Amino acid sequence: MKKTIIALVSTLILAPSLALAGNDHDNNRQASIQYNGPVDTTSVSELLQDTSMFTEKDVVIDGTIIRQLKNDKFVFSDGNAEIQIELDDVHLATPLDANTKVRIFGEYEGGNTPEIEVDHIQIM
Repeated sequence: MKKTIIALVSTLILAPSLALAGNDHDNNRQASIQYNGPVDTTSVSELLQDTSMFTEKDVVIDGTIIRQLKNDKFVFSDGNAEIQIELDDVHLATPLDANTKVRIFGEYEGGNTPEIEVDHIQIM
């Protein structure tokens, strides 16, 4: 009898908590808002001025992906200079070519081979 009462009370206490628990299985959700207004962008030339090994900064750049080096490494150009980019966890439904204008959001890392680790690509 005592065990039945404890089980019933425990169920009544835990039920609301379990009902309100969220579903966190979809951690890679994209924002549903696409803002097409002005954005502060950086040129590749500006980025390449600081190639210190300790340089890391968030950047937004516009241009085209002009060629593929490896499976997830590409060369990006803004029309004036080129830089290596890494598309590790980026998924696009639309195929890209060397003429597709894109806006890249990512993290610039200096060093011997400066590159941008791409977080998001927006087709212009």
